[in-house]
Amino acid sequence: MLKRALWLMLGTLSVLTMSSAYAEDKATKVNGVAIPQARINLRVKVALAQGQADTPALRNAIREEMINVEAMSQEAVKLGLSTDADVVQQLEMAKQSVLAGAYIQNTTSKKTISEDQIKQEYERVNSTLDKKEYNVRLILVATEAEAKTIISQLGKNEPFEKLAQKSKDANLAVRGGALGWVRPSGFVPALGSAIQKLSKGSYTNEPVQTQYGWNIIKADDERAVIPPALAEVRPQLLQRLQQQAIQKVIADLRAKTKVE
Repeated sequence: MLKRALWLMLGTLSVLTMSSAYAEDKATKVNGVAIPQARINLRVKVALAQGQADTPALRNAIREEMINVEAMSQEAVKLGLSTDADVVQQLEMAKQSVLAGAYIQNTTSKKTISEDQIKQEYERVNSTLDKKEYNVRLILVATEAEAKTIISQLGKNEPFEKLAQKSKDANLAVRGGALGWVRPSGFVPALGSAIQKLSKGSYTNEPVQTQYGWNIIKADDERAVIPPALAEVRPQLLQRLQQQAIQKVIADLRAKTKVE
């Protein structure tokens, strides 16, 4: 239960700088001890920031939850738990976390992420993506000699699908080696590099060795990868840049922090 109470405290981190739109002077009393309405309102803000709808039911549920927490807290004090060494440390850590969150919020809120930054991040991410994807088939065998024999048979126009039945991978064997549409970055480097060199209808003239065995790969087709529009991924890019900003704040602070 203590952890639940601490969670409620930590949950305020993301909304510490939000306006007090719901502030009132009313207070709920539990055994004569007031829970300020402002504290309940702060918990409501946390819920709204997490995407919940502001409804009377939500507010009542939060009020009831905080009444339960207050009642349990009072009982914990009566039992002397507020002076327990572990509890004292957890309360101190919770306080530190709230203060750290407030510091991050205060510092990063002064630095607006521009549309140019979002666009630059979009272009940077796109530059790391595969430019093409391939509809490939693959034959996996145990030895280089087996692989070279299969390549020789392919050179004599034997169907790749038929030769794939020799694959030591049973799933590949029954599917004629079909892997479907794939991107090179999804494979170990040796295979990914080999796939990138293929064109429609071609296969590897030399077997490719991986930790799984020797591979022969054929590209049945290829097509360009169309990256998502900026508008589609803007929220993710903004979140990424915000995380980077937080990491920089922490790194800059640590750089000037004396640790003994």
